[in-house]
Amino acid sequence: MSEAVGVLLLNLGGPETLAEVEPFLINLFSDREIIRLSPFPFLQKFIAKRIAAKRAPKSREAYGLIGGGSPLTRITGEQGRALEAALAADGRFVVRMAMRYWQPGAQTALAEFARAGVRRIVALTLYPHYSRATTGSSLEALRKAVAASGQGFELAEIREWPEQPEYVGCLAQGIREGMAGFGNEPAQLVYSAHSLPVSFIREGDPYLEQIKRTIAAVEKSTGIAGRLCFQSRSGPVEWLAPSTPEMLGQLAGAGVKNVLLVPISFVSDHVETLYEIDIQYRELAGSLGLRLERTASLNTNPGFIRGLRALVADSCRQKGWL
Repeated sequence: MSEAVGVLLLNLGGPETLAEVEPFLINLFSDREIIRLSPFPFLQKFIAKRIAAKRAPKSREAYGLIGGGSPLTRITGEQGRALEAALAADGRFVVRMAMRYWQPGAQTALAEFARAGVRRIVALTLYPHYSRATTGSSLEALRKAVAASGQGFELAEIREWPEQPEYVGCLAQGIREGMAGFGNEPAQLVYSAHSLPVSFIREGDPYLEQIKRTIAAVEKSTGIAGRLCFQSRSGPVEWLAPSTPEMLGQLAGAGVKNVLLVPISFVSDHVETLYEIDIQYRELAGSLGLRLERTASLNTNPGFIRGLRALVADSCRQKGWL
């Protein structure tokens, strides 16, 4: 491969300081692909600012408890450097990130690619399961940025990878290790995915079906059956159920004593794992008489990075770039 290929890791982004929390929330709630705050598009930003101002104090408190900000940008950068090193055996690759609701955004990454003489770009979502609210929104923003750049970039898109072998293998290994941590005591395996409005699924969003495919692949490897629930709801709409707190209540009521929680739709530590699961849900579990443990996030797990490398290499081969 003579021509360098850019790899763009697509992720949500997150505030790195407490001062960034409210502006980040404004960006998040301004996206009509996540939630339509009004039938009138021109009111979206205005309502988003009001919601962000109301939610910011509680969100700042949460981020304060996990170190004063989100580690997502740092971790994504570490994943990018590890992936770039892994891809060196395949050719010349330049790996950057594009955060949907914070910096660095797609425009920053594209400018860096242009300066480096990179024309071919693989957009690799870090959401294993496709939803229009996550990968769909990120790809739409990227396509607009590519068109506005005037650089003539060629774009390959990796939109989902629910059954990628190394990804599934990492989840299975984490479950085996987590179960071993309970010794000889029985434990209930629970998969906690980021929730989504039910309307999205009714309109054809494949997110839930893809999560179930991941779970089926993992359980084929481990032989351990688990239950699925959903976390991180926001807004007055119908969300996927049961919620993770509801699931914990059901398990406690059934006499379960130990729970191993797998953050199935998250590949990096963020507020959802470090605050919601490690602090909120663990405290709730304790009050219900449950011992709650979770599997480690994939972050820069070498097996996970090998999986990302395989996804990029396969995409390049399909394009004739390798």
